Amino acid sequence: MLGPVILAASRSEQLRRIVSAAPVTKPVVTRFIAGETSEETLPVVKDLADRGLEVTLDVLGEDVTDPAEALRARDAYLGLVEALRPLGLGTRAEMSIKLSSFGQALPGGHDLALKNATAVVEAAAEIGTTVTLDMEDHTTVDSTLAIHAELRRRFPETGAVVQSYLFRTEDDCRDLAAAGSRVRLVKGAYKEPASVAHQDKHQVDLAYVRCLNILMAGTGYPMIGSHDPRLIAVTQELALRHGRALDAYEFQMLYGIRTEEQHRLAAEGHRMRVYTAYGTDWYGYFMRRLAERPANLAFFLRSLVTKG
Repeated sequence: MLGPVILAASRSEQLRRIVSAAPVTKPVVTRFIAGETSEETLPVVKDLADRGLEVTLDVLGEDVTDPAEALRARDAYLGLVEALRPLGLGTRAEMSIKLSSFGQALPGGHDLALKNATAVVEAAAEIGTTVTLDMEDHTTVDSTLAIHAELRRRFPETGAVVQSYLFRTEDDCRDLAAAGSRVRLVKGAYKEPASVAHQDKHQVDLAYVRCLNILMAGTGYPMIGSHDPRLIAVTQELALRHGRALDAYEFQMLYGIRTEEQHRLAAEGHRMRVYTAYGTDWYGYFMRRLAERPANLAFFLRSLVTKG
Protein backbone atom coordinates (compact mmCIF):
# COMPACT_ATOMS: atom_id res chain seq x y z
CA MET A 1 0.00 0.00 0.00
CA LEU A 2 2.80 2.46 0.87
CA GLY A 3 4.86 1.67 -2.22
CA PRO A 4 3.01 4.00 -4.64
CA VAL A 5 3.04 6.79 -2.04
CA ILE A 6 6.80 6.51 -1.58
CA LEU A 7 7.37 6.39 -5.34
CA ALA A 8 5.34 9.58 -5.72
CA ALA A 9 7.41 11.14 -2.94
CA SER A 10 10.59 10.28 -4.84
CA ARG A 11 9.61 12.96 -7.39
CA SER A 12 8.84 15.65 -4.79
CA GLU A 13 11.42 18.43 -4.47
CA GLN A 14 9.89 19.57 -1.16
CA LEU A 15 10.21 16.10 0.39
CA ARG A 16 13.70 15.79 -1.09
CA ARG A 17 14.75 18.89 0.87
CA ILE A 18 13.10 17.67 4.09
CA VAL A 19 14.52 14.15 3.97
CA SER A 20 17.97 15.33 2.87
CA ALA A 21 18.14 17.84 5.73
CA ALA A 22 17.13 15.36 8.46
CA PRO A 23 20.22 14.62 10.59
CA VAL A 24 19.40 10.92 10.87
CA THR A 25 19.05 10.38 7.13
CA LYS A 26 22.68 10.13 6.09
CA PRO A 27 23.62 7.25 8.45
CA VAL A 28 20.68 5.26 7.09
CA VAL A 29 21.44 6.12 3.46
CA THR A 30 24.95 4.67 3.85
CA ARG A 31 23.36 1.23 4.08
CA PHE A 32 22.46 1.50 0.38
CA ILE A 33 25.01 4.03 -0.94
CA ALA A 34 28.68 3.04 -1.04
CA GLY A 35 30.03 6.60 -0.83
CA GLU A 36 29.75 10.10 -2.23
CA THR A 37 32.87 9.94 -4.44
CA SER A 38 34.74 7.34 -6.44
CA GLU A 39 37.61 7.66 -3.95
CA GLU A 40 35.25 6.57 -1.16
CA THR A 41 33.67 3.84 -3.27
CA LEU A 42 36.69 2.08 -4.80
CA PRO A 43 37.76 0.47 -1.49
CA VAL A 44 34.23 -0.99 -1.32
CA VAL A 45 34.63 -2.33 -4.87
CA LYS A 46 37.98 -3.89 -4.02
CA ASP A 47 36.59 -5.48 -0.85
CA LEU A 48 33.65 -6.98 -2.76
CA ALA A 49 36.01 -8.31 -5.43
CA ASP A 50 38.29 -9.81 -2.78
CA ARG A 51 35.24 -11.65 -1.41
CA GLY A 52 34.48 -13.21 -4.79
CA LEU A 53 31.72 -10.79 -5.78
CA GLU A 54 31.41 -8.70 -8.93
CA VAL A 55 29.99 -5.18 -9.15
CA THR A 56 28.12 -2.85 -11.44
CA LEU A 57 28.66 0.79 -10.53
CA ASP A 58 26.03 3.51 -10.76
CA VAL A 59 27.03 7.17 -10.46
CA LEU A 60 23.82 8.52 -8.98
CA GLY A 61 21.84 11.10 -10.92
CA GLU A 62 18.82 11.20 -13.21
CA ASP A 63 16.34 13.52 -14.94
CA VAL A 64 18.88 16.20 -15.86
CA THR A 65 17.43 19.52 -16.98
CA ASP A 66 20.15 20.97 -19.22
CA PRO A 67 22.91 19.73 -21.54
CA ALA A 68 25.66 20.92 -19.17
CA GLU A 69 24.35 18.56 -16.48
CA ALA A 70 24.35 15.73 -19.00
CA LEU A 71 28.00 16.43 -19.82
CA ARG A 72 28.88 16.44 -16.12
CA ALA A 73 27.19 13.05 -15.75
CA ARG A 74 29.16 11.71 -18.72
CA ASP A 75 32.39 13.09 -17.31
CA ALA A 76 31.68 11.51 -13.92
CA TYR A 77 31.56 8.11 -15.61
CA LEU A 78 34.70 8.82 -17.62
CA GLY A 79 36.41 9.66 -14.34
CA LEU A 80 35.14 6.39 -12.89
CA VAL A 81 36.67 4.48 -15.81
CA GLU A 82 40.05 6.04 -15.07
CA ALA A 83 39.70 5.23 -11.38
CA LEU A 84 38.91 1.58 -12.21
CA ARG A 85 41.77 1.22 -14.69
CA PRO A 86 44.56 0.44 -12.18
CA LEU A 87 42.41 -2.16 -10.37
CA GLY A 88 42.46 -4.40 -13.45
CA LEU A 89 39.13 -6.01 -12.62
CA GLY A 90 37.85 -6.15 -16.20
CA THR A 91 34.20 -7.17 -16.42
CA ARG A 92 34.16 -7.95 -12.70
CA ALA A 93 33.54 -4.20 -12.32
CA GLU A 94 31.15 -2.94 -14.98
CA MET A 95 28.99 0.19 -15.00
CA SER A 96 25.27 0.94 -15.11
CA ILE A 97 24.02 4.21 -16.55
CA LYS A 98 20.65 5.96 -16.58
CA LEU A 99 20.15 7.66 -19.90
CA SER A 100 18.03 10.38 -18.29
CA SER A 101 21.22 11.55 -16.59
CA PHE A 102 22.82 11.78 -20.05
CA GLY A 103 20.11 14.11 -21.37
CA GLN A 104 17.56 11.67 -22.78
CA ALA A 105 14.55 13.82 -21.78
CA LEU A 106 15.92 17.07 -23.21
CA PRO A 107 14.99 18.40 -26.68
CA GLY A 108 17.00 16.25 -29.06
CA GLY A 109 17.75 14.12 -26.02
CA HIS A 110 17.80 10.75 -27.76
CA ASP A 111 20.81 11.72 -29.87
CA LEU A 112 22.46 13.53 -26.96
CA ALA A 113 22.08 10.52 -24.67
CA LEU A 114 23.43 8.22 -27.40
CA LYS A 115 26.47 10.48 -27.90
CA ASN A 116 27.23 10.65 -24.18
CA ALA A 117 26.65 6.94 -23.65
CA THR A 118 28.89 6.08 -26.60
CA ALA A 119 31.77 7.98 -25.01
CA VAL A 120 31.40 5.99 -21.78
CA VAL A 121 31.00 2.64 -23.54
CA GLU A 122 34.12 3.33 -25.62
CA ALA A 123 36.11 4.20 -22.50
CA ALA A 124 34.83 1.13 -20.67
CA ALA A 125 35.87 -1.11 -23.55
CA GLU A 126 39.39 0.31 -23.36
CA ILE A 127 39.81 -1.07 -19.84
CA GLY A 128 38.15 -4.37 -20.71
CA THR A 129 34.77 -3.84 -19.12
CA THR A 130 31.15 -3.25 -20.10
CA VAL A 131 28.17 -0.97 -19.57
CA THR A 132 24.53 -1.83 -18.89
CA LEU A 133 21.75 0.67 -19.69
CA ASP A 134 19.39 0.95 -16.74
CA MET A 135 15.69 1.13 -17.58
CA GLU A 136 13.59 3.95 -16.19
CA ASP A 137 9.86 4.67 -16.54
CA HIS A 138 7.83 3.30 -19.45
CA THR A 139 8.04 6.50 -21.49
CA THR A 140 11.78 5.91 -21.97
CA VAL A 141 11.72 2.25 -23.03
CA ASP A 142 11.63 2.68 -26.81
CA SER A 143 14.42 5.26 -26.79
CA THR A 144 16.54 3.22 -24.37
CA LEU A 145 16.23 0.02 -26.40
CA ALA A 146 16.99 1.89 -29.61
CA ILE A 147 20.15 3.35 -28.06
CA HIS A 148 21.04 -0.11 -26.78
CA ALA A 149 20.67 -1.57 -30.29
CA GLU A 150 22.86 1.18 -31.75
CA LEU A 151 25.59 0.71 -29.13
CA ARG A 152 25.61 -3.04 -29.69
CA ARG A 153 26.61 -2.53 -33.31
CA ARG A 154 30.13 -1.69 -32.11
CA PHE A 155 29.99 -3.03 -28.56
CA PRO A 156 27.79 -6.15 -28.59
CA GLU A 157 28.40 -6.79 -24.88
CA THR A 158 26.45 -3.65 -23.90
CA GLY A 159 23.69 -4.73 -21.52
CA ALA A 160 20.02 -3.82 -21.29
CA VAL A 161 17.51 -3.91 -18.44
CA VAL A 162 13.87 -5.02 -18.73
CA GLN A 163 11.13 -4.76 -16.11
CA SER A 164 8.65 -7.58 -15.63
CA TYR A 165 5.79 -5.36 -14.49
CA LEU A 166 5.44 -3.81 -17.95
CA PHE A 167 3.04 -5.67 -20.25
CA ARG A 168 5.43 -5.32 -23.19
CA THR A 169 8.42 -6.97 -21.51
CA GLU A 170 7.81 -10.57 -22.60
CA ASP A 171 8.02 -9.43 -26.23
CA ASP A 172 11.12 -7.37 -25.44
CA CYS A 173 12.72 -10.45 -23.87
CA ARG A 174 12.07 -12.48 -27.03
CA ASP A 175 13.75 -9.75 -29.07
CA LEU A 176 16.73 -9.48 -26.72
CA ALA A 177 17.39 -13.16 -25.90
CA ALA A 178 19.86 -13.54 -28.76
CA ALA A 179 23.48 -14.65 -28.92
CA GLY A 180 25.84 -12.21 -27.25
CA SER A 181 23.13 -10.19 -25.50
CA ARG A 182 23.28 -9.32 -21.81
CA VAL A 183 19.87 -8.72 -20.23
CA ARG A 184 19.15 -7.81 -16.62
CA LEU A 185 15.61 -8.75 -15.57
CA VAL A 186 14.08 -6.80 -12.68
CA LYS A 187 10.54 -6.40 -11.39
CA GLY A 188 10.43 -2.60 -11.81
CA ALA A 189 10.67 0.29 -9.37
CA TYR A 190 8.72 3.18 -10.89
CA LYS A 191 5.08 4.14 -10.42
CA GLU A 192 3.43 3.06 -13.67
CA PRO A 193 -0.22 3.36 -14.81
CA ALA A 194 -2.46 0.31 -15.07
CA SER A 195 -2.63 0.83 -18.83
CA VAL A 196 0.99 -0.30 -19.26
CA ALA A 197 1.94 -2.29 -16.18
CA HIS A 198 0.73 -4.96 -13.79
CA GLN A 199 -0.40 -3.45 -10.50
CA ASP A 200 -0.71 -6.67 -8.49
CA LYS A 201 2.51 -8.01 -6.95
CA HIS A 202 1.57 -11.62 -7.70
CA GLN A 203 1.03 -10.79 -11.37
CA VAL A 204 4.40 -9.02 -11.48
CA ASP A 205 6.05 -12.15 -10.04
CA LEU A 206 4.32 -14.42 -12.56
CA ALA A 207 5.40 -12.14 -15.39
CA TYR A 208 8.96 -12.23 -14.00
CA VAL A 209 9.01 -16.03 -14.22
CA ARG A 210 7.66 -15.98 -17.78
CA CYS A 211 10.30 -13.46 -18.82
CA LEU A 212 13.01 -15.40 -17.00
CA ASN A 213 12.07 -18.57 -18.84
CA ILE A 214 12.31 -16.75 -22.19
CA LEU A 215 15.77 -15.45 -21.35
CA MET A 216 17.00 -18.79 -20.01
CA ALA A 217 15.75 -20.56 -23.14
CA GLY A 218 17.47 -18.05 -25.39
CA THR A 219 21.11 -17.80 -26.42
CA GLY A 220 21.97 -14.60 -24.54
CA TYR A 221 23.29 -14.02 -21.04
CA PRO A 222 20.55 -13.48 -18.40
CA MET A 223 21.26 -11.29 -15.37
CA ILE A 224 18.75 -11.98 -12.62
CA GLY A 225 18.11 -8.82 -10.63
CA SER A 226 16.17 -10.02 -7.60
CA HIS A 227 16.43 -10.52 -3.85
CA ASP A 228 13.34 -12.76 -3.78
CA PRO A 229 14.26 -16.25 -2.46
CA ARG A 230 11.50 -17.85 -4.56
CA LEU A 231 12.77 -16.29 -7.77
CA ILE A 232 16.34 -17.26 -6.96
CA ALA A 233 15.18 -20.87 -6.55
CA VAL A 234 13.17 -20.67 -9.79
CA THR A 235 16.25 -19.33 -11.57
CA GLN A 236 18.34 -22.27 -10.44
CA GLU A 237 15.64 -24.71 -11.54
CA LEU A 238 15.29 -23.09 -14.98
CA ALA A 239 19.08 -23.01 -15.40
CA LEU A 240 19.18 -26.77 -14.87
CA ARG A 241 16.22 -27.32 -17.19
CA HIS A 242 17.86 -25.34 -19.98
CA GLY A 243 21.32 -26.81 -19.41
CA ARG A 244 22.99 -23.57 -18.38
CA ALA A 245 26.36 -23.73 -16.65
CA LEU A 246 26.97 -21.58 -13.57
CA ASP A 247 28.90 -19.05 -15.63
CA ALA A 248 26.16 -18.76 -18.28
CA TYR A 249 24.01 -16.42 -16.17
CA GLU A 250 24.43 -14.32 -13.04
CA PHE A 251 22.55 -13.03 -10.04
CA GLN A 252 22.47 -9.34 -9.22
CA MET A 253 21.50 -7.73 -5.93
CA LEU A 254 21.71 -4.24 -4.50
CA TYR A 255 24.52 -3.11 -2.25
CA GLY A 256 23.41 -3.37 1.37
CA ILE A 257 20.53 -5.81 0.82
CA ARG A 258 20.70 -9.55 1.62
CA THR A 259 24.48 -9.45 1.94
CA GLU A 260 24.68 -12.93 3.46
CA GLU A 261 22.72 -14.36 0.53
CA GLN A 262 25.09 -12.66 -1.89
CA HIS A 263 28.04 -14.41 -0.25
CA ARG A 264 26.18 -17.73 -0.10
CA LEU A 265 25.47 -17.72 -3.83
CA ALA A 266 29.05 -16.75 -4.65
CA ALA A 267 30.35 -19.53 -2.41
CA GLU A 268 28.21 -22.01 -4.37
CA GLY A 269 30.00 -20.98 -7.56
CA HIS A 270 27.38 -18.59 -8.93
CA ARG A 271 28.36 -15.31 -10.50
CA MET A 272 27.03 -12.73 -8.04
CA ARG A 273 27.13 -9.05 -9.02
CA VAL A 274 26.39 -6.26 -6.56
CA TYR A 275 24.69 -3.12 -7.89
CA THR A 276 26.75 -0.46 -6.14
CA ALA A 277 25.56 3.13 -6.29
CA TYR A 278 27.47 6.19 -5.16
CA GLY A 279 27.25 9.96 -5.36
CA THR A 280 25.49 12.89 -3.74
CA ASP A 281 22.27 12.76 -5.80
CA TRP A 282 20.92 9.78 -3.86
CA TYR A 283 17.34 10.81 -3.03
CA GLY A 284 15.40 9.21 -5.91
CA TYR A 285 17.41 6.00 -5.73
CA PHE A 286 17.01 5.80 -1.94
CA MET A 287 13.24 6.34 -2.05
CA ARG A 288 12.81 3.58 -4.65
CA ARG A 289 14.71 1.21 -2.36
CA LEU A 290 12.27 2.05 0.44
CA ALA A 291 9.29 1.49 -1.86
CA GLU A 292 10.50 -1.89 -3.09
CA ARG A 293 10.59 -3.71 0.25
CA PRO A 294 8.68 -3.05 3.49
CA ALA A 295 11.77 -4.19 5.40
CA ASN A 296 13.74 -1.28 3.97
CA LEU A 297 11.07 1.21 5.03
CA ALA A 298 10.89 -0.35 8.51
CA PHE A 299 14.67 -0.09 8.78
CA PHE A 300 14.51 3.63 7.94
CA LEU A 301 11.63 4.37 10.32
CA ARG A 302 13.32 2.49 13.18
CA SER A 303 16.38 4.63 12.64
CA LEU A 304 14.30 7.80 12.78
CA VAL A 305 12.80 6.72 16.11
CA THR A 306 16.10 5.51 17.55
CA LYS A 307 18.26 8.45 16.50
CA GLY A 308 15.73 11.23 16.30
